Parts: sequence; C-alpha cells; structure tokens
Amino acid sequence: MPTEKEIIQTICRNLSTIPINYHKEIGFFGGTFTGLPLEEQWRLLCLVKPFVERGEVDGIRISTHPLCISPDIVNLLNRGGVRTVELGVQSFDDDVLKNSGRGYTAKQIYEAARSIKEAGLDLGMQMMVGLPGDTPEKCLETAKCIIRAGASNTRIYPTLVVQGTALASLYLQGKYTALSLEQAVEWTAPVLRLFQENNVAVLRVGLHPTEGFINGTDYMVGPFHVAFKELVQSEIWKEVFESVLGKTNNLKENNASWLMRVSPSQLNSAIGHKGSNKKMLLQSCRKVRFIPDNTLKNYECVLEKSDLRSNTFSKNIK
Repeated sequence: MPTEKEIIQTICRNLSTIPINYHKEIGFFGGTFTGLPLEEQWRLLCLVKPFVERGEVDGIRISTHPLCISPDIVNLLNRGGVRTVELGVQSFDDDVLKNSGRGYTAKQIYEAARSIKEAGLDLGMQMMVGLPGDTPEKCLETAKCIIRAGASNTRIYPTLVVQGTALASLYLQGKYTALSLEQAVEWTAPVLRLFQENNVAVLRVGLHPTEGFINGTDYMVGPFHVAFKELVQSEIWKEVFESVLGKTNNLKENNASWLMRVSPSQLNSAIGHKGSNKKMLLQSCRKVRFIPDNTLKNYECVLEKSDLRSNTFSKNIK
C-alpha cells in the first residue's frame, strides 16, 4: 500500500499532464477496495476527496468484489465522494463462476448491483471471456445480464493464464485450455456490439499491456494482443461486410469500383486491423474506397458504385 504522501504525489503528477477540460477521476484499482476495514476505506477516501471538492477531478471510482458490498459500505462510499463502483463479476453463469473459484453466484451479483444502484452510485461491471467452462453463448448471456443489472459501463477482458495463479495450475494439469486469439476475438465481437447498441460504455477491451505481459515474465498462455480491441472491432466490421456481400449479387459487375461510407469514428475499424477488411472486400471487387459520412453511426454503412455512368446501387446496412 503506498503512503499518503505517495498517493497525493501520484494524483498531482497525473493531473499536471491532463488538460483542464478533460473528464478526470481518481481510481482505487488493483484490489478489493471495500474488502479493507471501514476505517481504512474512510481514511483513503478522506485523503482524496478534497480533489473532488475543489473541482480538480470529477469523482472517485473504485473496483471491488461482489461479496464485499453491504449497506454500511455503500453508505460510506457515498459520503466519501465515490461516484462509480465497478464490480469484478467476470460471469453471470453459476457453473463458470464455480469452475473459476469466484465464491459467489449470479444471484449475489444482482444483490450487490441493486445495493449500489439504490445508493445512487454509478454501476460498472467487468467481465471475462473464456473462463473455465465458458462458451460464446454464456459470454453473450453475461453481457445481457450486465445490461439488465443496470450497469452504465463495463470492461471486457479475455482470460489469460498468469504465472503462479490457480488457473495456471489447472492449465499445467491439463484441466484448462485457453482460447486462441482468433477464438477470443470471435467470442468478444458480439459482446462488444451488444454493449454499444445498448449504450453501455465499454471502458476497455483487453488487458493493459504491462511489461510483465510483453516480456513474458507474468504471461503463460492465452489470447494476449496489444491491439485486442482493434482486432475485435475489425471482426465486427468483417461480419457487417460479409452481410453486404451476401446481399449484393456481384460486386465485380462491370468491373466497378465501390465506395463504402461509414461513420468517421468507425473509419479505421471498418478498414480493419492492418487493412484486413479492405483486403477481404478487394477479393470481390476491383477497387474499394472508404468514405467518412457524418450521417451514419455505429455499424451502419452505405455501399455505392463510384462509377456514376453505371447503374447506381445503394444499400444501407445496420
């Protein structure tokens, strides 16, 4: 645990690098904050609350375990200036939770979520893809449960095997098989899209690339990639374009070139990681050009022939 001086210095140092008009929060992460004694929680909150009161940050965010939520705790968090509580739920499937040794049930997750919401706090939920006993269907159902529980934000992490963990023991015993990178991307794509379509802010997709994961000192096996979110977004667009191709009889008709209009915010994802989606489309047409279009949003796109002399074709895909 860092000292009070170190905590204040860390906050001040980071604030000095962030523009004034940016949204800023102080976060207590990397452990179970509400698992600490109430007195210790209160001491830490009182230490950083002045930053909120002075308007230097917008709020305080903490992450915790679903079993470490009680009326006394949520009352203390409220008084201490906490704005958001993130629950590391990982899954809403009871079998997956049991296989992963999480120690709680889906019912207990809902109870913790209700307590947080009733206290007027913002609810976040973190989920994992590819835990022991997991399936694509269970992952998607977990996302639906997170939405039903009232979470306004979430984080999606592919399951990685880390040195010295219980999961590492299962892996070494041959009792757990990690997802391949391709599988993890395919499982995560519909989950990410579901959250986005239901206005749940996805704060992160994939683990932060710490030095221990990059150099392999912590990482054993699993779908780790420094651009995991980019791969997932590319996969979503790949599925969109496959739908476009399925509804268009022949993109090579008259050797035509095509324009693909997409939302400006989605332009890079639509083109794909290292141009993967553009390369796929070029297998079915002579030329394709991506155009930003402010009238489109999310995964909407419009496909048009770029040769104005030919018969026009326009198809909205949502």
